[in-house]
Amino acid sequence: MALRNSQYDLLIRTYNQKQLKNRHTLNLRIQEIYKRIPRVEEINQEIASISVAQAKELLNGNDHAIVRLKSQIADLSDERTILLLRHGYPKDYLTLPYDCPDCHDSGYIGNEKCHCFRQAAIDMLYTQSNLKEILKTENFQTFSFEYYDNIEENPITSKTAYANIREIHTKSKQFVSQFGKSYENLLFYGGTGVGKTFLSNCIAKELLDLSFSVIYLTAIQLFDLFSHYTFDNNEEAGETNDMLQFILDCDLLIIDDLGTELSNAFTNSKLFYCLNERFIRKKPILISTNLSIDKISQIYSERIFSRLSSNFTFLKFYGDDIRIKKKLQQKQT
Repeated sequence: MALRNSQYDLLIRTYNQKQLKNRHTLNLRIQEIYKRIPRVEEINQEIASISVAQAKELLNGNDHAIVRLKSQIADLSDERTILLLRHGYPKDYLTLPYDCPDCHDSGYIGNEKCHCFRQAAIDMLYTQSNLKEILKTENFQTFSFEYYDNIEENPITSKTAYANIREIHTKSKQFVSQFGKSYENLLFYGGTGVGKTFLSNCIAKELLDLSFSVIYLTAIQLFDLFSHYTFDNNEEAGETNDMLQFILDCDLLIIDDLGTELSNAFTNSKLFYCLNERFIRKKPILISTNLSIDKISQIYSERIFSRLSSNFTFLKFYGDDIRIKKKLQQKQT
């Protein structure tokens, strides 16, 4: 499932549409400003005339005249900015707006695909639109602490489930705020229905909003991709290879429900490969699992457990099953 020509063309058309839309927005703004502040139109005409004169002097090699003309353009630009601000407009109101200021809505920075293009490709290849629908309801704004008990203390940590999730919640927000500045991997572990996937989605939502590329896969989906790459015919394997490159290169890889796959030598080797490649590239990973630390060490090879224990921050979730609590509340209402 690499980007087919039709899919690539669709993405490029989307970028072209963005450029047309933003150009139309700018034209409407220009008409608005010319009507409300006629002097701005005069300034733009003067700048255009001076720019033509500047080009002629550049051809003639008249450096002194060029300096003088640049100064005139700068003075006129300053006057225009003052007029905009005086009438309640931002100083960049007459600057072409961009959905992505990094690539100017071209999809490329030089010869390299922009992060926005990579994420758009990920959305198309991995149907991340489904994830985005989930993120509308599962994010930091909707996260609730009310389902965590604040009375009974865990005998090992001496903390209530409420105090524990508060700490994990804070740690998750720190992970987001430091993302791209420092390198860290997280491993969420604990029983079923205690908020691991929800909090993973909270992190994904924040990073997607910050224009980082995020891939969310269950462990079963991840190993299914590796299986297709290894055992399919050459043409299909080549397409899957492109997908695997996204997995290795995206800004954050989320592997949900590690341990639900059928564990064997193949899955162990591919998990080690995935972890190791992303470690080398300093690309963060977030793993969630219902397995205990002891179970992880038993199911996976020694070198995988070594990589996990030395490269991940382990965060244990505990408490009652939130899904059951929600169902009981719904029945009561």
